[in-house]
Amino acid sequence: MPIDVDRLLALDVHVHLEHTGELSAADARAQQYFGASGASRDWQALAHYYRSRRMACVVFTVDEKLTGRPQVPNDAVVQFAAENADIAIPFASLDPTRGPDAVAEAKRLVAAGAVRGLKLHPPLQQFFPNDRLAYPLYEVFAEARLPVLFHTGHSGIGTGMPGGGGIRLKYGHPMPIDDVAVDFPDMPIVLAHPSFPWQDEAISVCLHKPQVYIDLSGWSPKYFSPTLVQYTNTLLKHKVLFGSDYPLLTPDRWLADFEKIGIRDEVRPLLLKDNAIRLLGLGGS
Repeated sequence: MPIDVDRLLALDVHVHLEHTGELSAADARAQQYFGASGASRDWQALAHYYRSRRMACVVFTVDEKLTGRPQVPNDAVVQFAAENADIAIPFASLDPTRGPDAVAEAKRLVAAGAVRGLKLHPPLQQFFPNDRLAYPLYEVFAEARLPVLFHTGHSGIGTGMPGGGGIRLKYGHPMPIDDVAVDFPDMPIVLAHPSFPWQDEAISVCLHKPQVYIDLSGWSPKYFSPTLVQYTNTLLKHKVLFGSDYPLLTPDRWLADFEKIGIRDEVRPLLLKDNAIRLLGLGGS
């Protein structure tokens, strides 16, 4: 059953499909950083959670080796989305440092129509987004005009661990993504998360480049900067997206805090649903 966008109350563009075994040290520390959400990592529980709330979600894993967390294959994400096609939209995750192997997997997934976009996490994958090593990967998604979602800003993964778990925050700076937006003007780009401590830079890139969006995942709205709220209400009202960061931060918690901040009534449905429907080409009335 395809997604019935007219029935949806919201579309969460940032949901992780995690391994369901024992938590790794990085996962446990991240859970401590975000606070216990109570969210199940069981995939069918995740599907029930979103279905029961009349929400759809973009789902992905993170292809990385730095943290030692067990990897979830892209094909498993695709299978989950196929089994839950009424609520789930699959994105691939591919580590650009894998080179030709990552590009070949991207071409296979895109050619099959198996994924609707790409998730990248530069701090975990240890690359700057404007490094030419990533450009062959971008070319696959740019040709298909599918969005690429980049983690930006601080990383909850590694926070408080010795040496930050080896994660270098510099890779999360949003300004190198401006180069990607120049070089791939037809490829939609999402700057994931309020890009602390570089929020103003992210707003500037989003304001300047027509195909760049911001998702608001990974932070409770009560911590959003006044500048972010101001631009969300005005010049960026058609370019800001709802995202939670499930299972670390749930929609229930995010939306409860969202109700308490000064987002205009006419902007809320754009942010929660309409902007993402347009970005993902889902149609609707």
